Amino acid sequence: MKTFRIIALSCFLIITAPGSSVMAQCAMCKATVESNLSGEKTIGKGLNNGILYLMTIPYIILGSFGYMVYKNRKGRA
Repeated sequence: MKTFRIIALSCFLIITAPGSSVMAQCAMCKATVESNLSGEKTIGKGLNNGILYLMTIPYIILGSFGYMVYKNRKGRA
């Protein structure tokens, strides 16, 4: 059980560590930002934050599900 915790923690750290420095955009979002630039960079920041927000929701759901499975299996043993 201890190795499972170490592996889970390692995976979590590997997945979340580069999250703050990665500000990627899809090709369509990049084209929209480049065509709508009016001297301010607020459109690009908003799109980047929206992409990061949409990306985190599945991880939160998956993590919650994994936690429920873990608690359920721990109670049986």
